[in-house]
Amino acid sequence: MGFFSGRVTIARYKVKGHAPRLFDEEFLEKLAAHAAGCQRLASADGVEVGWTAGDHILDTRFELAKNVINDQLFFALRIDTQRLPSDLLKAYYATDLRALAAGNPSGKPSARQKREARDSARDRLEQEAKDGRYTKRKAFEVVWDRLSNELLFANTSLTQIDRLLSLFRDTFGRGFEAITAGSRAYQLAETHQRTRSVDDASPSPFVPKFAVNDIAWVLDEASRDFLGNEYLLWLWYLVECEEDIIKVADDSEISVMPARTLTLECPRGQTGHETITADGPTQLPEARRAIQTGKLPRKVGLTLARHDITYELTLHAESLGVSSARLPAPEEQHERARLEARADQIRHLIETLDLLFDVFCQRRLSGDWPKELAKMQKWLKGEELRKHS
Repeated sequence: MGFFSGRVTIARYKVKGHAPRLFDEEFLEKLAAHAAGCQRLASADGVEVGWTAGDHILDTRFELAKNVINDQLFFALRIDTQRLPSDLLKAYYATDLRALAAGNPSGKPSARQKREARDSARDRLEQEAKDGRYTKRKAFEVVWDRLSNELLFANTSLTQIDRLLSLFRDTFGRGFEAITAGSRAYQLAETHQRTRSVDDASPSPFVPKFAVNDIAWVLDEASRDFLGNEYLLWLWYLVECEEDIIKVADDSEISVMPARTLTLECPRGQTGHETITADGPTQLPEARRAIQTGKLPRKVGLTLARHDITYELTLHAESLGVSSARLPAPEEQHERARLEARADQIRHLIETLDLLFDVFCQRRLSGDWPKELAKMQKWLKGEELRKHS
C-alpha cells in the first residue's frame, strides 16, 4: 500500500458532487466490476486499465476491512501496456521471409512475400502475447477521502491522470477537477470573501526589469496557477529575511526550511531552467543569481514541522502537488492501527500545506501586498538584511 508505507507522491483532485455518506459494499462492488483484467477493453494504443485492491498488482479482492481506512477508500489503478519486442518481430519476419522466398529462381523475395512475412511474424508474436508474456503491469495508488471529498493519486503524469479520470467516471459516474494553486486560491477566497482579488491578480514584478504579463508554463489566460510560483518565492523570502516559524489560522505554528532540491525556470521561456541539489539549495549563490534574473521556482524541497510532526517533501508550485514525502513511521504495534495512523498523517500533511498556503494567499490578495512586494524587491536586489545576519 504505497500511501501507507514509504515515501508518498500526492496529486490532489476534488470529486464532483456530494461526498459519500460512507464507503460501503456498493463502492467495492463497483470497483470489482471494473477490476483489472475483467473487461479486457484496450484503448487505441493497446493499453488496458482497471482497479486493483492494493496488496499487489494482481490483487482484485476488495474488502471493507482492507480497503476502507478512517473514512478513506483505498484502491489502485493498474495499467497494462503490451510491448511486442521489436527484435523478436524482426527475427520472425526474417525467418518467415527466408522460407517463403526459398523457391524463387532469383533468390529474392517478392513484394507479396514480404507482406505475408510481415503479417505472419506479427500474428505469431500476437499469439504468444495472449498469455501476457509481453505485458508490462504498473499500479498507482488512489485514495478517496470521504471527509474532504478529495481524490489523491500517487502519480503526476497527465497521461495516467487522464486514464484515472476515464475509469473513475465509468466506475462511479463522477468526474473530478485538479486542485491547483489557482483553484485553491479561489476556494480560500470564497471563505474569506475575496474572489475579486483572485480575478484581478496578475504576475508580480519581483524583478521589474524582467517583469512579464504572461508565464510561459501557464497556458490558460484564466488560470491563476502562477500564484504557486509566487508562493514558493515568498516562502524563500520569508524564511531568509523574516521568520521560519509561521503562525497559521488554527493558531498552530509551522516550521519551514528549504531542503534538498530547487528547480527554477525563466517565466519568459527564454533562458531555460535549472535544478539545484544541495542540503540548503536556496542559500547557494547560483540560486540567488537565478531569481535576480527573474526566474521563478517551479518546485522546492521543504522540511515542515507542525504539532511536533516533521515532514520532508518536494512541493510543486502550480499544482501544489507533493512528491517523495517522508512521513514519520507510526508507533502503533497492530497493523490496523498503523494504517489508521498513516491515514491520519496524510490528512495532517495536506491540512498543514493548506494552512501554509492560506497565509500566503491572505497576504498576496490583500491591500498590503504592494508593501510586501516592495520588501521582496529589495531583498532580490540585495538591499534587505537577512534575519540571520
